[in-house]
Amino acid sequence: MQISRASLLSAILVSACAWHATAQILAPAEVTDPEMSALQQSHLAELHAITAALNGHQYPYRFYFSRKLDLTEREQQSSDQRAIQFDRFRGQVVLKVTGNYFAAYSAERMSKEERARQTFEDVMLPILQAAQPALAGANVPEAFALEISHHVIRKTLGVDTEGKENVVLILPSAAARRLVEARDEAGRIAAVLEGSAYLNAVPISFWPAAARPAPTVQVSSLRNVPAPVNAPAAPSLLPAPPVPAAPMQAPPEAEYRDTIARMLRDLDAQAHFVPYAPPSFIPFRGGQYLQIPITTPLAAADLGSQYRLAALAFDRHIAHLIRPVVACFKDKGDFTGIDFSTSVRIGWKAEAEVSESVEFILPLSALRSYVEFDLTGQQLINAGVVLINGERVGLDLQTAEAFVRPAE
Repeated sequence: MQISRASLLSAILVSACAWHATAQILAPAEVTDPEMSALQQSHLAELHAITAALNGHQYPYRFYFSRKLDLTEREQQSSDQRAIQFDRFRGQVVLKVTGNYFAAYSAERMSKEERARQTFEDVMLPILQAAQPALAGANVPEAFALEISHHVIRKTLGVDTEGKENVVLILPSAAARRLVEARDEAGRIAAVLEGSAYLNAVPISFWPAAARPAPTVQVSSLRNVPAPVNAPAAPSLLPAPPVPAAPMQAPPEAEYRDTIARMLRDLDAQAHFVPYAPPSFIPFRGGQYLQIPITTPLAAADLGSQYRLAALAFDRHIAHLIRPVVACFKDKGDFTGIDFSTSVRIGWKAEAEVSESVEFILPLSALRSYVEFDLTGQQLINAGVVLINGERVGLDLQTAEAFVRPAE
């Protein structure tokens, strides 16, 4: 039987579209939490419907789903773009979507709220308009968790420099439905106000209160309407203190819930915990590590290689956290170690650029030896693993800190 050229081309296009959709969805087998993996498998049809809808969407600037944020476009084109998956966030099942948006906003012409709102309108809103209807008949997710990176241009000593900002939106499913079905701007704003928004881990309002219009009509069923929006953390999603999620197979999280909550409360001033990413257990090399996301601010004078920034982050920040953190777990020890996962920033403002992502994955036995002054900081690092932007590196503290970037 002969196949016509038109039929063959049609089949190729269908296959290509199916592959592209699949390439944006994390394979169920790669989701390490068994419950989340099962959800990923049982709802593949809905996830494919979401990607099919989004594949036809035209973004104002180039947008890529991505497993990693803050990539250059060249890096992004060759990087893993499977970025849609079920996950856990503070005890809730969420649909997590991450990506890089290659829009470059002017810091002089747009406030941080306007930049975050523009990324919401350009990228997050279309994702929600595709995802919420596709999953409307399912009993998951409880919320949508979107994390999108964009670029911002600032003048430094009269020279334009381009950095990156990360926008996060956590929106309950009921609020997402009201957003999609809202008839007017006030209804859309009210829906997003039920969620939590962050810019570079700092709470932000997409839509300042003074500029919000009063509601005029009840929400109804009109889809695919444009909208700007958002607001600070909703109490129902961001309890104080927050409790850890259980994203992976791990020691019983309930056993550590109070301990971690107490650590978050007592050490936040010096640790700078990331509010939308609570500590959670992760598997690594056959063990279980408590991953603690934090932020490390450094001064502009500290600029240098990624190794210098990582070394300074350890000596000035991580090293001072080890003893109080380990003290929180002095009576508990049925996990392998602690992963201090930090975003190193130049400056402390919300719009500061994230320079490097650094993880110090350290065995609990070595941490306790360090606490007892039996190991130096260098020996502790040598006993563990250091990752910079997801890649393992060797880190010599003295050598790395000695290198200062030449003056321009």
